[in-house]
Amino acid sequence: MKKIIMLAAAFALTMGSLMAQNNFKGIVKYKVESTGSVSMTIPEEAATAEIKVDGDNLFTKSPIFLSGMGTECVLVNNLRTTTCMDLSGLIGYLRSNGSEFTYQGSGKLIVKNEAKESDFDSLAIEDKEPGHFYYEYVDSETKQIAGQTAYKMVRHMYDDDGVDHPMVFWYAKEIGPSINILFSGIKGMPLECTMDAGEGRAITYTATEIVKGKVKEADFLLPDGYDTLSDAELEELFGQLQEEIELLSEE
Repeated sequence: MKKIIMLAAAFALTMGSLMAQNNFKGIVKYKVESTGSVSMTIPEEAATAEIKVDGDNLFTKSPIFLSGMGTECVLVNNLRTTTCMDLSGLIGYLRSNGSEFTYQGSGKLIVKNEAKESDFDSLAIEDKEPGHFYYEYVDSETKQIAGQTAYKMVRHMYDDDGVDHPMVFWYAKEIGPSINILFSGIKGMPLECTMDAGEGRAITYTATEIVKGKVKEADFLLPDGYDTLSDAELEELFGQLQEEIELLSEE
């Protein structure tokens, strides 16, 4: 079932393969704005964003595109994701309060996951189950964004009362992988999307510039000093963190 969950957990799946959709190489730059009826303050460090693209390879450190506690960057290659997480502050705080963990490192983690192409086959099938979602591609509707033709796609998601909460994406077919797992399997690169933040608040990210050719291999390198954990080790650490946080909150 297609529940939306943390990126670190969403793609802890088996190995898959996918042919490159295109050969685009460059950087997609965005602005991030408050666009709801109730104004929000967008921190300066989050007001702009970018995704580096080299065919099926994507890399971003921009907060608007990251999910999960402590996530600092995400590297995508086809259906493989590598996520950098910094939990050093949380782990250090818990250790200073007497918590002990099987994991003895600093808390800077590398999480590697893989998905299968078949895991996304149902995304275009209507699914009205609460908490699930499906994509409706409306290629007859287009607009120009940052000099690129953007096509309309609607993500439909239903709540417990059966009410649809649609989210509109405008995406480029010619940029990025044909199954973009950074964006839960959309067929290309989103150039504009408005996210409902509740209580009249909304955040919109819009591509402002598409710079071709301005990336190199070094742009897709992960930072040094991070520990790579197995799925079992990561699950154990998350379980211990949750337990220690709950114990501390009861004191």
